[in-house]
Amino acid sequence: MFSKKPEQNSPMPVRKPMANNSATFSVLGTDVTITGDIEASADLHVDGTVKGDLSCSSLVQGEGSRIEGNIKAGSARLSGSVKGTITARELVILKSAKIEGDVSYETLTIEQGAAVDGRFAPKGAASDTRGAAAKPASAKDDGGEPKLSLAAN
Repeated sequence: MFSKKPEQNSPMPVRKPMANNSATFSVLGTDVTITGDIEASADLHVDGTVKGDLSCSSLVQGEGSRIEGNIKAGSARLSGSVKGTITARELVILKSAKIEGDVSYETLTIEQGAAVDGRFAPKGAASDTRGAAAKPASAKDDGGEPKLSLAAN
């Protein structure tokens, strides 16, 4: 009625493929150098070197890593060296990060000690072509300069 199957001695367990909507991530180790663009639908952890543009949903960059190219990510946590533009919805720049390039973001956190040589712009601000002509005259102070106004969401 009950039978016992013989044990199979397999050196590596067999893994079932994950569904497309499952949480997955890929790791580029410290000994890996990739020359070329990377597009990942999963989360990406980079400890090595990437020479090319990088696009992923979530990026975590290790302290000793280097990225030479543009980064586009839903969220990014950077602690290594980046030479290129960065576009991220949620961006965290840690104190060990060294960035050369412009940064576009929706939310931004920068640790004290991070080095950034570039411009910061909230997402959409750099591509907003309406410029000063769209601002009402009441938004200017007596010196003709725009006033700073804060809006709560």
